[in-house]
Amino acid sequence: MVQFLFPFQEWGFLLLRIALGVIFIWHGIPKLKNVSGTGSWMQSVGFRPGKFFALFAGLLELLGGVAIIIGFLTQIFAALFILQFLLILLTVKRKAPFKEKEFDILILGASLLLLTGGGTIALEEYLGWILY
Repeated sequence: MVQFLFPFQEWGFLLLRIALGVIFIWHGIPKLKNVSGTGSWMQSVGFRPGKFFALFAGLLELLGGVAIIIGFLTQIFAALFILQFLLILLTVKRKAPFKEKEFDILILGASLLLLTGGGTIALEEYLGWILY
């Protein structure tokens, strides 16, 4: 353990939350802009009704991304993202080569880390809403 880096641990959580939140927002907006198209694709891979799942995924990624960035209900949204990406990896990308799964596995890992909380530089810490 490199002890002189311990004071920066909470900044690491903040940077992780920002990076992950931006990725989710970036992927959620197109789903919401084209719910019909995304819904058609989701229906083609087995998620019925497709429009419902497209709207749900888009809202989860947009609102969850914002919540993760500001550190609000981090553990709850992290758990939802873990379920989402486990579902993606076990269904849609089940037979895909590892190279096509890398990004999803990385997001799953980051979400698993945020399941421990958003750190001390978070709105939930300020409000005293820590769930652990």
